Amino acid sequence: MAGEEKVQQQFVNRFPELSGSIRIVRSRRIFVDVPDQRFLEVLDYVRGELGFPILCLIVGLDEGENFGVIYILASGDGTLASLTRRIPRDEPVICSIYDRMPNSEIYERELVDMFGIHVTGLPDGSRYPLPDDWPEGQFPLRKDWTPDMLDQVEVAVNG
Repeated sequence: MAGEEKVQQQFVNRFPELSGSIRIVRSRRIFVDVPDQRFLEVLDYVRGELGFPILCLIVGLDEGENFGVIYILASGDGTLASLTRRIPRDEPVICSIYDRMPNSEIYERELVDMFGIHVTGLPDGSRYPLPDDWPEGQFPLRKDWTPDMLDQVEVAVNG
């Protein structure tokens, strides 16, 4: 049994109700769709029991009615596990994983600045990647955002 198949089997044994949510897309690439309310439990299991302790990246996606947040974790042999959680666009709130994985801070700040996702438990800090004087409420990676929206805000602010 290949390493990713073993990981898949262990995951299904621990979370049988999520058996349809895990898939191997190719060698060393595992994807798991995780219900938001189970996310921290699944993250802790994948990190600890399945041996994916390295956070490589967090990616935000505007999917229309929802935002997708993908956490890409690596094992020591280079296998990547991508855990995807979805949150409603009209209530874009997730909890931070900073207390578990401090290197998540920069990626979570990007979710705040670029998508307007509120990340509870994220320590105070400077904005990233947008400048500190970027207008509030302008989230440039949302599909409904256009540069002319920024022009309208600047006109209103500048007079």
